Amino acid sequence: MAPLAGLLVVDLTRYLPGAYASRELLRLGARVVRIEPPGGDPLRETAPVWHDALNAGKESVVCDLKTDEGLSLAHALLGRADVVLEGFRPGVAQRLRVGPDDARADAVYCSITGFGLDGRHVQRAGHDLNYLGWAGALADTAPALPPLQIADLAAGALGAVIQILAALVAGGGARITVSMTHRSHDLVAHRVAGDPIPKLLTGGVACYRMYESADGPVAPSGTSRVFASSRFLMPLSCHV
Repeated sequence: MAPLAGLLVVDLTRYLPGAYASRELLRLGARVVRIEPPGGDPLRETAPVWHDALNAGKESVVCDLKTDEGLSLAHALLGRADVVLEGFRPGVAQRLRVGPDDARADAVYCSITGFGLDGRHVQRAGHDLNYLGWAGALADTAPALPPLQIADLAAGALGAVIQILAALVAGGGARITVSMTHRSHDLVAHRVAGDPIPKLLTGGVACYRMYESADGPVAPSGTSRVFASSRFLMPLSCHV
């Protein structure tokens, strides 16, 4: 299925959250055009394999938003876009003249931010681990680090995709702001009053725990055992 076929997504973001979000919109059939600065998205240098995996199938144009020529090109794309994604700190897109008012009135304009548009941290720079810490999502495992970027990918990217799709269903014309900190807190908010068993998700129950085996750590379940390493993501048996 390609439910977004015929829609144009213009992606102004850098690094991971926006790339993942526009990748999901691409998978649903949208055409995605990335607007990159003259030096390119920094993800090209910091994590080239990630960059290629997340941006395959997208189009890209180099656009210096600080020049009249670059701004003209950006405005031409914004004038055609059904969806616009940006990940600057609040106010930066407006200063660069690619803010919500520069998009079509009937477009869905989505800003992925660290802390939303309100509060004393609104201009604070951060990254995935910071947002998870502010949200209280690291308390059970600290000082251990999560093995994937939950704030970037789940809270930021997928949070943005959900709201964009809802706005498109409603007819477009929406201005959306996603806070990676607040959305991360949403992921753990149901646990604020405590877990039914202490450390439920970090070894408190036998069925939700890692066990050593001759082939490496395994995660058992009611119907199978699955190797912890992604090299062995396969059931070992049909029954315990």
